[in-house]
Amino acid sequence: MVRSVREVFDEGQAAGRLRVPVAAWRWATGSGLVPAADVGPGRWSRAVVEAADPEQVRAALRGIEAGVAADRLTEALGVPLPILRPRVTASAVGHLVKAGLLVYLGGEPQFPVVHPDQVAALARRRDLPALLDRHVPLGPDQAAVRLGVRRTDFDQVVRLGWLAPIGSVDIDYKHHGGVTTVPLYDAQEIALLEVVRPCVDWRAVRTARAGRRSPLAALDPSPGWQRVLLAEVARIARVGRAAVVNWRRRHDDFPGPVAGTDVHPQFDRRAVVAWLLAHDKIGVPTGPTIAALVLAGAGGATHRFRLDDPWLSLADDAAGEDCLSGWSTDEDADAMAALAVGEFGASLRRLTAPGTGPLAVLGEVRVIERFRSGSGGLRLTLAWPASLRGTAVSGPAGGLVRHGVAYAGPGEGCVCTRHDCGGVVPVSWCAEHGDVVGPVLEWHPGGGIRCMDLASRPGRTARDSTAPA
Repeated sequence: MVRSVREVFDEGQAAGRLRVPVAAWRWATGSGLVPAADVGPGRWSRAVVEAADPEQVRAALRGIEAGVAADRLTEALGVPLPILRPRVTASAVGHLVKAGLLVYLGGEPQFPVVHPDQVAALARRRDLPALLDRHVPLGPDQAAVRLGVRRTDFDQVVRLGWLAPIGSVDIDYKHHGGVTTVPLYDAQEIALLEVVRPCVDWRAVRTARAGRRSPLAALDPSPGWQRVLLAEVARIARVGRAAVVNWRRRHDDFPGPVAGTDVHPQFDRRAVVAWLLAHDKIGVPTGPTIAALVLAGAGGATHRFRLDDPWLSLADDAAGEDCLSGWSTDEDADAMAALAVGEFGASLRRLTAPGTGPLAVLGEVRVIERFRSGSGGLRLTLAWPASLRGTAVSGPAGGLVRHGVAYAGPGEGCVCTRHDCGGVVPVSWCAEHGDVVGPVLEWHPGGGIRCMDLASRPGRTARDSTAPA
């Protein structure tokens, strides 16, 4: 009797032929150590299997549990974790395997074993936040964190019909009620809420105090929420209404109206958002904006801090006060308060925040509010006299660009840099304003309010600085 020779192998048969674990064969094929299936999905020819080196296949295998992988991905999102980012969970690793971003090596499909090298490579990707939003659904509590609101505020979002579950998962709480079905929501839709619902004051929702009624509670569910006029499409895309009219005219695939009139057509919000995404007119926010600041105390010690979702309000009057608020950790808030104690407060060596160039402040920076939101986040507010604000110098040390207003107009021999406010930035070798010359300047922060005030005075130019500041 002639024994048949196997010519086609599945993963279990291939692993058995090489006498290696099935997980080792999975990693070898997923990492490219052996060729991909050449006969069909999950099936290899005899030539491919026998050409593989069993020792290499066996040596390449290393695995970590889903929980460990999740912790490493969470750390990659930032330390401390940004305020609008929930922790990566073990079940999220299962969704990343389904998306083809990680190779399944074994264990429960919902909580798989994966390769640490592949997890490390995924953690290094700059688009990791976007990948998580695209492929990992969120439960209600995680969704509230992603949106930066209280759970009760997120429940209001669902009540209004702005989000609908895309699936569910059964969780066994054992001693706390047994098995519970938890709805899952699309993380990308959650991230887009602030973009596609520009009429909502999301800052007010995020800073609602514990026990206070949700700002969303006053809104009623209505089919009208799902329809938008051209003006609101423009607000979503942050363009003028004329631009949207032009898109509609030029693009045949622009969604057609579902209600309204020829003059004021109404469009389905979801269809419009999908079109804007597909044509790169809007993007999915991957997390909060961040302000980086360096504070220096009276003793000269400097510390770097981070504020998530910053809000910078700059005064228009030198007699006013600038304010900067953002989400912080308790440790950073304590450190900032310690630096700002004393008669003169702290100095702001460098502030980098969205919407403005790098700023610095000569002194008197103080912590004026520590606010604990209903969702548990700590929002910190710093303030300082607007007259002390100026442009930060380049370089890691920070500090202010300081302009000197000369008591006498610069002569022909002056080699200092001149500015429109009438001030100069002196150099040590200038015969008029250098180190060897007596006090001939009155300093003010370059680029600050006082600098602008001086520049706006009638008749003042860079060559005419005869009057004291």
